[in-house]
Amino acid sequence: MVCFICAGFTAFTGGSGVTILAVGGLVLPMLVAEGYPKGFSVGLVTSAGSLGLLFPPSLPVILYGVTSQLSIKELFIGGMLPGLLLIGGVAAWGIRGGVVNRSARTPFNLREAAAAFWGAKWELLLPVAILTSYFGGYATLTEAAALAVIIALVTECFVHRELSLTRDVPRVAIECATLTGGFLVILAVALGLTNYLVLAEVPMRALELVQTYIESPLVFLLVLNIFLIIVGGLMDIYSAIFVIVPLVGPIGAAYGIDPTHLAIIFLANLELGYLTPPMGENLFLSAYRFNQPLATLFRSTLPLWLILLIGVLIITYVPALTLWPVALLSH
Repeated sequence: MVCFICAGFTAFTGGSGVTILAVGGLVLPMLVAEGYPKGFSVGLVTSAGSLGLLFPPSLPVILYGVTSQLSIKELFIGGMLPGLLLIGGVAAWGIRGGVVNRSARTPFNLREAAAAFWGAKWELLLPVAILTSYFGGYATLTEAAALAVIIALVTECFVHRELSLTRDVPRVAIECATLTGGFLVILAVALGLTNYLVLAEVPMRALELVQTYIESPLVFLLVLNIFLIIVGGLMDIYSAIFVIVPLVGPIGAAYGIDPTHLAIIFLANLELGYLTPPMGENLFLSAYRFNQPLATLFRSTLPLWLILLIGVLIITYVPALTLWPVALLSH
């Protein structure tokens, strides 16, 4: 359940680190209280924070689609089974930890679950409205985003009354504008670098170099995974999308890799990069949030890093996981 909660939060916030900072502080004490060792629990929460980037309405998937001019709907459909595979791997490790440590088991209570869902009905309306309006063809992505803002505004101001329309909404709007402005600065620099790389014909030169030494598409995919894991350990996912995608896209096409499959490989590797030293974002945020040394934290996440690596390799070499749902549902 922890894995699904973290994955859902990451999908809707678009930020793996936000999940650790916001949800991790709530989940970690619950895991420890249930009998899970603290080191194991910290590793599980840190790793689970990187899940969810393949699920709608994840912002990295949308940005990848915009950057590479691919169907965003097909990317979300293609990412469902790979995303569930990664969640399943981490969840299986968590279940194993519960069995080994003989953690307490809380029986499922349908009445309590129904009461919790009813209590969160307004919050649950938001993802349902976004997904239904967009995937049902009733709204474009921009219109679905505007609908989400309206629902959130009505819920907070008139249902829960936690925000004042005159006192709090202007402050929130200013904070959002500031955050968006900072992102646009990063975006502008990344796009400037991308345009320079294109004008300098760097993708074509990189393709010639790669094809000189690598003939097999299978070997290329292995090298691509290694490269993307390193990229994920050094760059944030948004900069990586704008800078690296124009480089690997033409090379992948030259080796006959389906663009949607390549997109899911790219994003899955970037998920793994959140846990990869030396600059894995989740490692630093988790160390700050839970007051743990980086070395200790990496040891705690290493088994899960290996599990996610196996999942990424399966996603890479079993394209049907991505392409079969797309062929089945996108038309």
